[in-house]
Amino acid sequence: MSTSKKAAFYTLGCKLNYSETSSIARLFQENGYQKVDFEEKADVYVINTCSVTENANKECKQIVKSAILKSPEAFVVIIGCYAQLKPEAISRIEGVDLVLGTSEKFKLLNYLHDLNKKPIAEIHACEIEEVNTFINAYSVGDRTRAFLKVQDGCNYTCSYCTIPLARGKSRSNDIASVLKNVQEIAEKGIKEIVLTGVNIGDFGNNDLTQGINSDRKEQETFFDLIKALDTVKAIERFRISSIEPNLLKTEIIQFVAAANRFVPHFHIPLQSGSNKILGLMQRRYQRELYAEKITTIKKLMPHCCIGVDVIVGFPGETEEDFLETYNFITELDLSYLHVFTYSERENTLAAKSKAVVPINVRKRRNKMLRILSAKKQRLFYEQHIGSNRTVLFEQENKGGFMYGFTDNYIKIKMPYDVALIKQLRVLKLTEINPEGFVLTQAINTIATN
Repeated sequence: MSTSKKAAFYTLGCKLNYSETSSIARLFQENGYQKVDFEEKADVYVINTCSVTENANKECKQIVKSAILKSPEAFVVIIGCYAQLKPEAISRIEGVDLVLGTSEKFKLLNYLHDLNKKPIAEIHACEIEEVNTFINAYSVGDRTRAFLKVQDGCNYTCSYCTIPLARGKSRSNDIASVLKNVQEIAEKGIKEIVLTGVNIGDFGNNDLTQGINSDRKEQETFFDLIKALDTVKAIERFRISSIEPNLLKTEIIQFVAAANRFVPHFHIPLQSGSNKILGLMQRRYQRELYAEKITTIKKLMPHCCIGVDVIVGFPGETEEDFLETYNFITELDLSYLHVFTYSERENTLAAKSKAVVPINVRKRRNKMLRILSAKKQRLFYEQHIGSNRTVLFEQENKGGFMYGFTDNYIKIKMPYDVALIKQLRVLKLTEINPEGFVLTQAINTIATN
């Protein structure tokens, strides 16, 4: 493959998508392509899509349009969750040449026989029930921390979610392979790894993929995984991404509290603080269990950062139900919220409900929770003023400043210093600036961790 060919990549959605895009980009580079920024002119544009919200689907069309404007003759490939769910619709987007479903996206290079524009986009997507393999993926080079995929798919049937339709049943890597990936990441100078997946607490469930782990004597668990990772000295930090409250076992919380390398940060989806709505959502817990998890975490790790996912405007959510959620979150010792306005997703049970919440009501509830999130985060930051925390700095220069995150996910702002790029430093947190970021003392007060 000629080195003159350039490929650009764009990712919509979650950390899992980022890990997969990065791995696919490396395959291109290994085959002679030059990876360029998506804003540059390229021969191939690869867009990895998401299907969690309707906005992500609309954004896909806009991104294709922007690619074609930059390079009208470029070959455009769409992969990811939206490509699995709506391949025909994507194929009709002007400028799209190739659509690859869940099982085909890692074989992308096999479909690039030539880079000539297609009069009709090619589609390669099998039925999701046929997807039964786990493909390794991790991101490096794009960010200071690496996103490492350890699990894929989901066996849950939440009434609003299309992810099982887009990614298939739960399947995961084995611990030996994860450790191999971790070593590869460490050799690239990465100091922090974020464990990602669709439902990472379900790690080890490989009913569909016994072939890749047929030599196992017994099923591995997520708890087994984090215990193994905590012994890896080549990585300074491991961070757990989103984990379901019913799968966040007490033994996991206790282990993280005493761990050498796992940081005090959990992101735990709540979705609703109303047991009635949780039932309609077909979630696998009630609010009492969620509150119990938060209490346990804060008892063992008072400084722990806890993030939450919440959906507002779910079908059947009355004002009373919403206020129950609002008050429940207010009372919990949480650090920030990710608030999602419910949007109807085709082929889900929730989309069939006639108890539709008006859009303006959904938006009002979203705004109320975002304001609450800002208050929660401010309080969490204020609780750490005067304390010393370990910070990992990013490399980007933003107007003479650089940013980093503490182990417990407090965002730090400092004057830009090239010597701090991708470095871990112990800092004393001194004040919160108007943007909400924590400022620290002068550079000469920093001590190496």
